[in-house]
Amino acid sequence: MLNIQVSHSYYLQYDRKQWERGKPYPPLATIQVAAFLRQHGHEVVLFDTMLADGVEAYADALHDAAPALVVLYEDNFNFLTKMCLSRMREAACRMIGEARASGARVIVAGSDASDQPDAFLAAGADVVLLGEGIAALSALVERFDRDRAIDTRDWAAGLAGVAFRMDGQTQLQRIGIQPPDARLVGHPAWDLIDIERYRAFWNARHGYFSLNMAASRGCPFRCNWCAKPIWGNHYRQRGAIDVATEMAHLKHAFGPNHIWMADDIFGFYVDWVQTFGEHLHASAGSVPFTIQARADLCSEAMAEALAQAGCVEVWIGAESGSQRVLDAMSKGTRVADLVGARERLGRQGIRVGFFVQLGYLGEELEDLLATRELIARAAPDDIGVSVSYPLPGTKFYEKVKAQLGRKTHWEESNDLAMMFRGAYDSDFYRHVRDLLHAQVELQQSAATQPVEHHALARAALDARWNALIASEQAHRTGQVCRPATATLSHA
Repeated sequence: MLNIQVSHSYYLQYDRKQWERGKPYPPLATIQVAAFLRQHGHEVVLFDTMLADGVEAYADALHDAAPALVVLYEDNFNFLTKMCLSRMREAACRMIGEARASGARVIVAGSDASDQPDAFLAAGADVVLLGEGIAALSALVERFDRDRAIDTRDWAAGLAGVAFRMDGQTQLQRIGIQPPDARLVGHPAWDLIDIERYRAFWNARHGYFSLNMAASRGCPFRCNWCAKPIWGNHYRQRGAIDVATEMAHLKHAFGPNHIWMADDIFGFYVDWVQTFGEHLHASAGSVPFTIQARADLCSEAMAEALAQAGCVEVWIGAESGSQRVLDAMSKGTRVADLVGARERLGRQGIRVGFFVQLGYLGEELEDLLATRELIARAAPDDIGVSVSYPLPGTKFYEKVKAQLGRKTHWEESNDLAMMFRGAYDSDFYRHVRDLLHAQVELQQSAATQPVEHHALARAALDARWNALIASEQAHRTGQVCRPATATLSHA
């Protein structure tokens, strides 16, 4: 039996936007792997960085645990890990160095490590798992358990999907993207989480407490900008009753007021959602929950099934109000799908959020204004706005990689910096982001504001839009663009 410390490297306080947003979740994939290792008879402790007081806190936890093996396994359900933020990589490398200095062996897994294993090997990691890596992790742990003095060459010998250093050179054998491993079953090791610390944080910031779950791993769709170094286009869904049983357990054990379903695509099939909802009601296990979904999956029947199961909010990857841009992204949805999904979900009393992406390759001002029109027409309850972010392994990255300079990753999630040559500079997209958020706030306040105040606010927002449009030539990057609309007013 091994003494294993499991951890990850996402420190909330190193990401100002997310710290201000104040909605931390336990590292779901990390505690799934912790449960997996315990199922194989090992003693496992967790160092959860999410609410830790900086990387400096790691040294004390390492000293107290005195592990023989450290597994730095990033939370694949946290979309921020796909962004490979540079501050989190720096934190991971410091943790690796301290673990090695303590005498522990170190295995690393995650999106960034899969894309750039050399950075983590250079910091002292013995082995990097490429992809989800459950098969390789199982073999490595078994070999180390048999021989604590095993050298890295023998430790990783013959294993596919790993990277390691030998004679100063990186050795790796990529095996391609694999489906979610069927051996990773059972519920996460929730007992390792300091639930009360999360509860206190949420209650202080928001007056309620939310936990996270996942009913599936992966996404079968092929948006050409979406980085999928872990599961690719594979998708594995858990049984509806199993997921309902876990939700009921969380409800009765920890009393959350809300659940965030961290799936890329939740539910997928109407009959699955219906079975899920029926079992929740039968077990008195339903907790109000939020999901991510595609607009073209939100049929009338799906909206009704979600509402009956207890879904209170759906976030949709709208991306753009321009069909031309959606087609260029290989998104596979129509603008009409976005409007229809919002209407169907709204009729069931479900809040709807849109994820919006600015600056995609070839996007022009008229496309940005089409996105503004989509927000005006669909009137989502909330939006999240980012700019297109080229990450290795995507078709989008291959199209723009020749334009990438020294900055290849954002430092934190609020960076919103263009890393390739879009139509406009980063400041322009930041202004568009702010105006889109202001538009949603204005639309949401229409029912509560006096008519004359709302009209004044609309006029002020129109003036801001028109001022930005008037200055758009000053923000051009030199890309060839079509003529722009001169002014804009609310319809």
